[in-house]
Amino acid sequence: MRGKRPIGLTILRIHARPGDRRQGIMTLAHRGIPVVLGRTGIRANKREGDGATPSGRFRPLRVWWRPDRGPRPRTQLPVSRIEPSLAWCEDPNDRRYNRPFRRAANEPGDRLWRSDRLYDLLVEIDHNTRPRVAGRGSAVFLHVARPDRAATAGCVAMAVGELQRLLKFLSPKTKIIIHF
Repeated sequence: MRGKRPIGLTILRIHARPGDRRQGIMTLAHRGIPVVLGRTGIRANKREGDGATPSGRFRPLRVWWRPDRGPRPRTQLPVSRIEPSLAWCEDPNDRRYNRPFRRAANEPGDRLWRSDRLYDLLVEIDHNTRPRVAGRGSAVFLHVARPDRAATAGCVAMAVGELQRLLKFLSPKTKIIIHF
């Protein structure tokens, strides 16, 4: 049906697979999609640098994409371009903590413009945003998985094709539930 927008997904559930806390299943519309979780699994008490994927209820806020690596993604969420100077502040002592910022060449921060393609397409979720609490975790995204499906630093990662399909159904009303 041309011209019609996809119906927004209301609930997206993510949980760890039995036997491997670093691997998970994302369930949407009765379909299970394999995902990769943080190296220490899912935790309720997320801390900066602990390698855990936070448990809780979240909302997708925005899609970020590299325009040199593909067309603008089709989604119901706001979309922002990733540029070479864009980074995410992971320093709990910085006023920009858990926010994107323009990074100078010598400035710390998680660069969003990466050569490994993990952040070519990512979904910003509202983990630790209202209020932002220093040290409670930053830069938690849904993003592209490594080819070897190695654990993340705390994000949820999946195959690029699965992420592209998912974007068509995400809306600001979608609830992302991450649980054990």
